[in-house]
Amino acid sequence: MQEKKINIGLVYVLVVAAMIIWGMTFVWVKEVLDVYQPITIITIRLLVSSILLFTAIKLLKIRSKVRRSDIKFIVLMAFFYPFIYFIGESFGIKNASSTVASVIIATIPIFVAISSLFIYKEKLSILNFIGMGLSFCGVILLILDKDFNFALSAKGFLWLMLAVMSSVGYAVLLRKLNAMYSALTLVAYQNFIGFVMFLPLFFILEYESFITAVPTSTVIIDIVALTVLGSCLAPIFYTLGNRDIGAGRTSFFSNLIPIFTAVTAFFVLGEWFTFLQIVGIVVAIIGLIISQWRR
Repeated sequence: MQEKKINIGLVYVLVVAAMIIWGMTFVWVKEVLDVYQPITIITIRLLVSSILLFTAIKLLKIRSKVRRSDIKFIVLMAFFYPFIYFIGESFGIKNASSTVASVIIATIPIFVAISSLFIYKEKLSILNFIGMGLSFCGVILLILDKDFNFALSAKGFLWLMLAVMSSVGYAVLLRKLNAMYSALTLVAYQNFIGFVMFLPLFFILEYESFITAVPTSTVIIDIVALTVLGSCLAPIFYTLGNRDIGAGRTSFFSNLIPIFTAVTAFFVLGEWFTFLQIVGIVVAIIGLIISQWRR
């Protein structure tokens, strides 16, 4: 049995918080990749987050039993996210800058909104789509230089588009399951199933490099942040948004991710903002506000 709907204003705050966290994860992953391989990072995140989430379910006494008829949907949802999504995102970040990677991920709302429109008949106005387009244009400005050029390898682009496409499948299934289970339950199961899926890849491809790696204190802090914030709290906040304001409108907030990635890169990596990037941030936020407009 799922929890009662909470105040809609609080839902918006939680969704924005999820985007702030996910924006910061691009920088954290970039730092951790200096020591660990992509699958190792994901496996650690999913194992620890699963333990934390199921412990929380036990302590809070949340009903977490899954109906047999829904198991296949939860497994498929976990296959899309975190399994396929994290593979695409991690190898994409490895072949692109954190900010460029986050911009590609910001195309998710376009595909999610279209799929929600056809599958769930989720009503979106012309103004919503105009806002989405305007917000994405602002996002593009974040990665352009003064000559209006940006660089991204074909390999990096393909990996990141794999993550984008998997997010669409995840959002569609999440909308279906949200009506029957709590956000905590869904995230706990998807993370655990994702961990099981990644475990063979970890032992086959990266176990030897894992046992020889020597993490720094910064890397350990980044992994803790990725696990607790990126793999526990942010997915729960996003799931609540998907349930209470719809898959299409929730996905529009993904346009904020590059902004928070750029801000984090500024403070952590010392990357400065250009005038074009500042304009992009303003345009993206205005577009996001328009995309959320309802009569």
